[in-house]
Amino acid sequence: MLKKIFTTGLILTLMQMNLAFASTINKETKNMTRTDICKTNYKTLFKGEALSPNGDDPEMMAILQKYIFGEIFTVGELDIKTREMLTVTSLAVQQTLPQLKAHINAALNVGAEPIELREAIYQCAPFIGFPKTLNAIGVLNEVFKERGIKTPLPSTSTVNEDERYSKGYEIQNPLYGNEIKDAMSNLPENMGDSVSKFLTEVCFGDFYTRKGLDVKTRELLVLSILVTTGNTKTLKSHIKGNLKAGNSKETITAAIIQCLPYVGFPNTLAALSTLKETLDEAK
Repeated sequence: MLKKIFTTGLILTLMQMNLAFASTINKETKNMTRTDICKTNYKTLFKGEALSPNGDDPEMMAILQKYIFGEIFTVGELDIKTREMLTVTSLAVQQTLPQLKAHINAALNVGAEPIELREAIYQCAPFIGFPKTLNAIGVLNEVFKERGIKTPLPSTSTVNEDERYSKGYEIQNPLYGNEIKDAMSNLPENMGDSVSKFLTEVCFGDFYTRKGLDVKTRELLVLSILVTTGNTKTLKSHIKGNLKAGNSKETITAAIIQCLPYVGFPNTLAALSTLKETLDEAK
């Protein structure tokens, strides 16, 4: 009994300490300039000093770094690892490979596991195609080799060949129902049925069933893919899927805004308008 009381008291004390620590951090951040926040985040991510006067374009780099790491990183309650996972996904979609390499390293520096990064890039394939995904995987493996991470990484597949549809449907249906099947109906010679089947088997059966990322995280990262491509129709569907998967509207909003410096204002504003429209319809 005494042990139980002691344990409960210890847990409560630790929780209070954590809340106090978080409160202190938030208070300190509020009192910091965007330059100070930028320097702190940059050092954490890249193990270097931000706002260097060296290089051919120090002014552009200063604008970029203070905007991204001093301002965008303060919007919402996303942790720094999630921010980097979203960034890696967006850069993989854009095929901006030098920046992708830098942010894969940064993601590893802030606690992303190699398998998590691999899964984030793998699942881009149903949305951007396999050639671009393979380019991103090449950069990922290059970083792994430079950091002494042995490849290939362990398999995270969980389905047999004959389970791809059934296991994929188990994930797809609660989030999206028969949305794609209905949309593809009445195509010549029922070829839409094949497309619908491929989507279930590949996107959800081959990728969403894999270990390394849970469905909630996968859905959040898909937002980064769709904001980057500018596909607001599919984005609207995945906003609804994110809500069903357990991501809050605040998390979804912050995830979209995290993409802003990497994809620009037009795509991000369109995505935020789609989010607002989707949330308004749900009221």
